[in-house]
Amino acid sequence: MGKDLRGREIGEGIVQRKDGLYSARFTNKSGKRVEKYFDGVADAKKWITISKLEDEKHSDTAIEYNMTVDEWFLYWIKTFKQGLSPNTIRNYRERYYNNVQSYIGKMLLIDVKPMHCQQIFNEMQTEYAISTVYQTYICIGSMFKSALMNDLIVKHPLDAVNFKMKKVKVPRRVLTIDEQERFLEFADKNHNAKQFRLLLQTGLRTGELIGLTWDSFDIENRTITIDKALEYRHERGYWRAGPPKTMAGFRTIPLTEEAFEILYGLYQKRSIRKESMALSQVLTFIDPRTGLDREVCMKDLIFVNFRTGEPIKNSTYDTNLYKI
Repeated sequence: MGKDLRGREIGEGIVQRKDGLYSARFTNKSGKRVEKYFDGVADAKKWITISKLEDEKHSDTAIEYNMTVDEWFLYWIKTFKQGLSPNTIRNYRERYYNNVQSYIGKMLLIDVKPMHCQQIFNEMQTEYAISTVYQTYICIGSMFKSALMNDLIVKHPLDAVNFKMKKVKVPRRVLTIDEQERFLEFADKNHNAKQFRLLLQTGLRTGELIGLTWDSFDIENRTITIDKALEYRHERGYWRAGPPKTMAGFRTIPLTEEAFEILYGLYQKRSIRKESMALSQVLTFIDPRTGLDREVCMKDLIFVNFRTGEPIKNSTYDTNLYKI
């Protein structure tokens, strides 16, 4: 029988720690000790009773309540973040491994305190832009929120952290007629003029433009459907397909006369364009709407480099747009 700080018996597998929290633990069917902490003895008793029953029924799926932060991050990113875009997943991983892991990665989830998280942000603010610090804050906050909602921790460690980011609202605006005319004047001097004109007509992101395939183009209804995006990962030297940035990014856009003529002209000449071996790739990604794998055949891309037949990289468009 476990005891509280006053020496009173409070139940099998339950003891009160010096910090006042109640530790509830038992050994599951796989022989591993499972432990969790609570503010009150009643919650500890309830948890240990339910957990033992669950262990009897589902011993092969018993939850590990004494996970380290490293273990929880891997489980969290795989289980709870499946529907996010590849860019967002990459940002979470970069922030965790570059800025979080060295501080709290080896700690048990339950042992992470506000002071540990505060140290991370304090150190980062001397070396990183505030936007990067904020990304780290979002990563830690989301990760521990999921842990809290799954009863793996008692309190969220960011609740007592001093972190304030001034949010400056930048009003959205559209280009004026004069600005559009000047944009097109410079764009028409570029060999990617058709793409830039299409961007202006449709409002596509460059990743969505790159990801356009012939099945996206509905000639009869004069629309394009946005349901994927492509990105070239320079540091690793490969192409990656993924869903649009948000669920709202899945959309069908009616085409203006100019936009239709650009795409239809390319469609008529598709059999005579130059194509490189890079277009033989078939990329896959998970469609968050269905949870199923989707394939992207690179040879079906609408836009390729007219000289090399290679897929056109994001950086090419971004550099040209910056110059324009």
